[in-house]
Amino acid sequence: MTQTTGYRPASSARAAASTPVTDAAATTGRTPGGTRRDVAAALGLWNSSVTSYYLLTGATTILLVLGLVMVLSSSSVESLADEKSPYAEFLKQAQFAIVGLPVLWVMSRMSVPVLKKLAWPMLLGAGGLQLLVFTPLGLGAGGNKNWIGVGPVTMQPSEVVKLALALWIGAVLARKHALLGDWKHSVIPVLPVAGAMVGLVLLGHDLGTALIIMLLVGGALFMAGVPLRIFAVAGALTAAAVVALVTTSANRMTRITCLFTGTCDPTDEGYQTLHGTWGLATGGWWGVGLGASREKWSYLPEAHNDFIFAIIGEELGLVGTLLVLALFALLGLAMSRIIRRHPDPFVVITTGGISVWIVGQALVNIGVVIGLLPVIGVPLPLVSAGGSALIMTMAAIGVLISFARQEPGAAEALAARPGVVRRSLAVLGRTRGARR
Repeated sequence: MTQTTGYRPASSARAAASTPVTDAAATTGRTPGGTRRDVAAALGLWNSSVTSYYLLTGATTILLVLGLVMVLSSSSVESLADEKSPYAEFLKQAQFAIVGLPVLWVMSRMSVPVLKKLAWPMLLGAGGLQLLVFTPLGLGAGGNKNWIGVGPVTMQPSEVVKLALALWIGAVLARKHALLGDWKHSVIPVLPVAGAMVGLVLLGHDLGTALIIMLLVGGALFMAGVPLRIFAVAGALTAAAVVALVTTSANRMTRITCLFTGTCDPTDEGYQTLHGTWGLATGGWWGVGLGASREKWSYLPEAHNDFIFAIIGEELGLVGTLLVLALFALLGLAMSRIIRRHPDPFVVITTGGISVWIVGQALVNIGVVIGLLPVIGVPLPLVSAGGSALIMTMAAIGVLISFARQEPGAAEALAARPGVVRRSLAVLGRTRGARR
């Protein structure tokens, strides 16, 4: 049986060696079949067992660096207006990133069995932290009470809830995987526990975060293979709950009517969306230049947080916004590869929840900025300012990197790589040899 790739019989190799090379091939350094081999090599790299690993690490690094740059650019004017250093928000965000890096590294080195064992303790810990919001440690801002503070340290427990729920749902449903055709096993205990967590977040009036958690739970259930009739019932109940929450809040109702009727007051409920749209429109194809935004001069509220995508569009133009979309698309592609390639249902279910959380939250944030969704206040993952969101998103990506490192064949491929020190010494050795 003739092989089309890899091993070539010795006679074929000798025949190929004795075949004359055309002038064009000699000039370009390629044989007539070089193009096909190049394409095959490219496809081989794309289908490599470590592609998911490199997509995750590469896209995350670029988004993190872009976020730090844009936080500096979008917050400097407001910091000066508040009589602070223009680098105040940037340095704060950089500190959060420095804290998040070792968290990401530790999570990326954990094995699947260890992550399964962490599921229950993390869920209980996250629930306990969320309950602290309703104690004297709880803090509020912008109508939401969803933070806790001890001295100068503040955190948002609902961000911990996201990762804890993803791991816990993955552990529970993976153990019951063969029984999920029965609705009782599909629903209990996942939906009651998830509903309790969402309820705690809603008690702090943070509808945006609650919606992201609902999406996370839905993504995990879908990847677990829960029957679609369960989704129909759960979707109807969720829609009814959201309608009730919107109609009982004058502020939320105003945002919805503003979106669908177009009769917004540009000095009130339509102000933020209007200025975000102006920022995107001003940027054009290539942007007005890094640091040259006009909207960040106290015109656009939350320019360094929920509406940082508008500043990216204004300063870096359509090219900058498409870069952000492409990077999140690469993250989504890496997550889909893990889901398709990994044999462990815990990995598949947990990745499904985390992917809907990160990519879904990014799409919601962008939809809000461009006016497709009402303003609900969710940050752009890895880019917007915010410590708890950044650290927990990096922790979640660390979990995904751990899964990518444990894909079939990935551990062996990564172990076969020369270390950084060995590669550096090899480069130095070749440089010295060339000089001699």
